[in-house]
Amino acid sequence: MDQTARTRLTQAQSHFSPEGTYLNTATHGLLSHRARLDLERNLRELSAGRFSPGSVDGVVDAARASYARLTGVDADRVAVGTHTSQFVGTVAASLPPGAEVLLAEGEFTSVVFPLMAHGLRVREVPLDRLPDEVGPGTALVAVAAVQSATGRIAPLRDLSAACADHGARLLLDTSQSAGWLATPVADYVVCSTYKWLLGPRGAAFLTGTDEALAELSPLAPGWYAGADPWNSLYGGPLRLAEGARRLDMAPVWPAWIGLAPGLELLGEVGLETVHAHDVALADRFRNAMGVEATGSAIVSLAVPDGTAERLQEAGILAALRDGRLRVGFHLYNTEEDVDRLVGALT
Repeated sequence: MDQTARTRLTQAQSHFSPEGTYLNTATHGLLSHRARLDLERNLRELSAGRFSPGSVDGVVDAARASYARLTGVDADRVAVGTHTSQFVGTVAASLPPGAEVLLAEGEFTSVVFPLMAHGLRVREVPLDRLPDEVGPGTALVAVAAVQSATGRIAPLRDLSAACADHGARLLLDTSQSAGWLATPVADYVVCSTYKWLLGPRGAAFLTGTDEALAELSPLAPGWYAGADPWNSLYGGPLRLAEGARRLDMAPVWPAWIGLAPGLELLGEVGLETVHAHDVALADRFRNAMGVEATGSAIVSLAVPDGTAERLQEAGILAALRDGRLRVGFHLYNTEEDVDRLVGALT
């Protein structure tokens, strides 16, 4: 990492004030100082009766544009919503009944449940077997680019090739990767923003190719999907926006107020710099624990009983589930955080 990138990273780290050692971004990312101030101002306006909903339109537009730049797509191919499961459900509803859908075993249920609830023939297979299982009868492959439970990176290049060979659509969930890992091209990409994109819970994105997005119909369009939202509040006729915006869902205003600064900050640092930093920290931890490097910012490993108490005593916040520790390293973490974690575990 060159000196300019390191300076940008150091400046970005000054925008956060974690209490203790925070290694739980895979559950929820930290809010920046500016995001907190913007949200506090919003609360004061709400309390004083001075809040104007229309004032958030520009914030949503800015977040849409920032996300588009971060992921390398045009802003007019970005739809906004609240949860990934809503967008996965929109894709599921576009498939014919009984169509074959492939999922990775152990996939997060925001991807799994919407597809299982729409009368589709869903098969769950091991992650590394997904490309081999795609066949002429496969309509859709849905997978997280980075697995939530394990941090494993999906075989995206082989999956893209297999889907192209058999005419299947590929849906990626980038909730655990957008913000530190480049977003690959796929027919559909869904993303919740409260993890690595540093926003509060309640905002999500859907992007995709023009051809794939054209096949989708909004499941429950509201006023925000209107061609002119503020003139779409009452009555017919149906007057939806063109392009991806017809899939927009009405924003949870505080979520977007808190998200926009995080997206802007990530853009200032640069995805390449964040990726190099995050993965270097994760590999430093893996090396100390005798685990092979994987290129992921998320590390999961089995730990003995009593680990939760040891982490609490050391002031370290991470996720412990089913006898495994999951830690995520992001731009606000440092080598000292890694060494503190290693010391607590060893």
